[in-house]
Amino acid sequence: MAEEAVKIEKKSGSFFIDKVKEILPAGGNLNACLTCGLCASGCPATGLRDMDPRKFLRMAALGMDEEIKKSEWVWMCSMCTRCMYACPMQINIPQLVFNARKLTPREERPKGILASCDMAMKNPTLSAMGTTQEDFEFVVQDILDEVREEQPEWEERDLQAPMDKQGAYFFLNQNSREPMVEPEEMVPLWKILNIVGADWTYGSTGWAGENYCLFLADDPAWEKHTRGTLGKADELGCKVFLNTE
Repeated sequence: MAEEAVKIEKKSGSFFIDKVKEILPAGGNLNACLTCGLCASGCPATGLRDMDPRKFLRMAALGMDEEIKKSEWVWMCSMCTRCMYACPMQINIPQLVFNARKLTPREERPKGILASCDMAMKNPTLSAMGTTQEDFEFVVQDILDEVREEQPEWEERDLQAPMDKQGAYFFLNQNSREPMVEPEEMVPLWKILNIVGADWTYGSTGWAGENYCLFLADDPAWEKHTRGTLGKADELGCKVFLNTE
């Protein structure tokens, strides 16, 4: 039995039509979109839940707010911005996705992202796993001591994992899963930074790189997370923030 065609009625007061108009770059004209598919071609979420950036954009432009609200795809998009840079008009589709997420009441948003954001807000480390300042400092020093002991060549090279180094050029963040679950995964980057002679440091606070509050579309928490990280980098006098995430 053939599926019924989707009926599209003229929309008035559509949230998404207004948002599409806001994000069109200067000189952009959605009517000129040829649905070329470039936005969908490199998207990791293309095909999930029978959706892709091209289809999502057309639904938004047609004011299909209710259909978008019901779509699980907006939570599968990583907002990586590949679609935007592939688009000849550079339409900011990830911004539309972000706004689509806001339409879901906060308590009804995906539990994993919600819990991770809330956990990050409980500690100045901003760790989504709840890693405390004391735990992070201990693990980093413990793994550093272990490497220097078991790999003498790195003791000779004076391998370091600086913490709160004032005036360091680079402020490095860290996925907080690694120090808690697989701390040895931190070491290769330390070695690379040592080999190239980089002047870097971790912060004892603000070091957690994963910002689930951004993906939750929680503006106040996202801002708090970002300010916490950059505030620590400024406090230490670092020039460059290295975002490994």
